Amino acid sequence: MSYKLRTKIWIADQSGDVLFGMGRVKMLEAVEQHGSLNAAAKALKMSYRALWGRIKATEERLGKQLVVRTTGGTSGGGSALTPYAKELVIEFRAFRRQVLDQADERFNKMLLTKLGNE
Repeated sequence: MSYKLRTKIWIADQSGDVLFGMGRVKMLEAVEQHGSLNAAAKALKMSYRALWGRIKATEERLGKQLVVRTTGGTSGGGSALTPYAKELVIEFRAFRRQVLDQADERFNKMLLTKLGNE
């Protein structure tokens, strides 16, 4: 039998509510890629309200703006990530990768032999 470690990483606030994780990363990256909250929501098969609600909740918990929205005009408005949001996405991805690599290494060294998958 073969075993594989499965790990999920997210940051929660003191009450246990999600502050940041891969779901938020994917939302922010979709906003950056599509240039609007509506297009990002469609690409992620989410409602606009759900996407915006989660981003807004994270902004409130962090006390930092993640998305800059422009409305109307001849170009129809749009959305973009703040420099802070871009940096947060990069840093979270790097942190997550490091944690997963370390977890895999430890799993492979210590637990696999005990589980019988040498």
